[in-house]
Amino acid sequence: MKNVISMMRLSLAFAAALLLSTTVFAATPGITGPTFNLIAQSAYISQPDGQAIYSWGYGCNGAPSGFAPAAIKGTFCNTMQIPGPTLIVKEGDTVTVTLTNGLPASAGNTSILFPGFQQIMPFTDGVPGLLTQEAAPGATVTYSFKATTPGTRAYYSGTQSDLQVEMGLYGAVVVLPANVPAICDSGYLTTQNKAAQTQWQETDFRLAHAAYDHAKTCYDREYLFQFSEMDPNIHNQALAQVTAAGNCVAGAAGCALSVPTEPYHPAYFLINGRSMPDDMDGNYMSAYPHQPYNGNPHMHPGEQVLIRVIGQGRWQHPFHEHGNHVRILGRDGNLIVSQSDPNSLAGPLLFTTTTTPGLAFDGIFYWTGRGLNWDPYGHNLKSTDPMAKLACTPDANGYNTGAPTAINYYEWCQDHNKPLEAAPFGDVASGGPTTLPDPNIFTNGAWFGGSPYLGPNATVRAVGPTGVTPPSGTIANPPTTEAGFAFMWHSHNEREITTNNAFPGGMLMMMLVDSREFVIDESN
Repeated sequence: MKNVISMMRLSLAFAAALLLSTTVFAATPGITGPTFNLIAQSAYISQPDGQAIYSWGYGCNGAPSGFAPAAIKGTFCNTMQIPGPTLIVKEGDTVTVTLTNGLPASAGNTSILFPGFQQIMPFTDGVPGLLTQEAAPGATVTYSFKATTPGTRAYYSGTQSDLQVEMGLYGAVVVLPANVPAICDSGYLTTQNKAAQTQWQETDFRLAHAAYDHAKTCYDREYLFQFSEMDPNIHNQALAQVTAAGNCVAGAAGCALSVPTEPYHPAYFLINGRSMPDDMDGNYMSAYPHQPYNGNPHMHPGEQVLIRVIGQGRWQHPFHEHGNHVRILGRDGNLIVSQSDPNSLAGPLLFTTTTTPGLAFDGIFYWTGRGLNWDPYGHNLKSTDPMAKLACTPDANGYNTGAPTAINYYEWCQDHNKPLEAAPFGDVASGGPTTLPDPNIFTNGAWFGGSPYLGPNATVRAVGPTGVTPPSGTIANPPTTEAGFAFMWHSHNEREITTNNAFPGGMLMMMLVDSREFVIDESN
């Protein structure tokens, strides 16, 4: 039911605009190690309501050793960004991170915690803090740890964390597996998906071919999402006190902040430092010099999509990925396997992926169209279009996997040639599971954002020239170019899909499922 609702009721204008977007996509962008030079500084980040919010963030202290994935163009790493640079390393690396404290002197010391990694001792610089070694204003501290296991983890300030994490001092560490199972390169689902990507000349944007050192963690596409929230009152008070302190001397009387962080009333809810719709603009866009990472996932039917998710704020965020459940692979770099059979995964399937502050998880999202009870590719034996008569030969699991170069690769064959409408207005044969109203009655037809069909010209192929099945004849989604489905991915706390109480916004993005001929290009 939620699949149908997602596709048939996206009647907001912004959803229609998203379906027309063909140039902006996401990935898991970051900088490569194992040696990193970071700096903590202040800057202003932008929000869709026009506000520029004074914030603190980690950034690159000089040019990084490299960016990944290499196919992404126009990369940059400024001296302050939110989230901080994603640190990409390999399992077994000895990672060294040197942090320079470039915050205002009145902000005091700062630091980084790397939960889940054991710090290599002793420290050679910095000053002792409550939780870890810290960098005094203008000074540095160096951290070293062993990247012992693959997976996704958080890093964040360990100094006055209620204020400094709120101000933006957090980021992600991605550890790639040292021993990617060979089946992930030449078998599993990726064999056919690789052939399909080659046919349509798509570039591989993965950081690795598996999330863990395990043959059942292969994936075809990946994205990183860091969820957080922001109370502008705290940021405004920090700015006021920093301004009042001026160029004070660290440690001198009055050269300190006393910013209350309770009561807490966040007004901005962020995915990778941006609110919707900004999060669906491109990675590394010049409009967001301090918010380089976006949130705009795309996929093709049948692909295994790895999502890396971290709760970086103070609140728990119940996040719902429409279209399917998410199969959890591991949490905080700990792969979840069966106690009786280590070759079998044991992570749960979650309808809503709750992100606890500081918790990271890796999961697989998967969509094929199975269970819709109609043919989403618009096949129609009455049509003269050859694409309307493509074959669907089921494999042992019921999917059309024998023709990876076909547009309907990975179609659920049980619904092949099955009409959508029971009492159609157009040329579709009767017998379908539903009767669709005229889109101009159902909603504002000019801005109808949903489509029951997947693929080029699919609406016309399915219903013929006289059909009015949505979105046929609409302005925003011309039926001859309709290509994909849009699934809303959003917080299930409804206030969190607003920006300063304006809907839609906040912690919301779209998963766009595109048919095979639509080339997903994540290079910006």
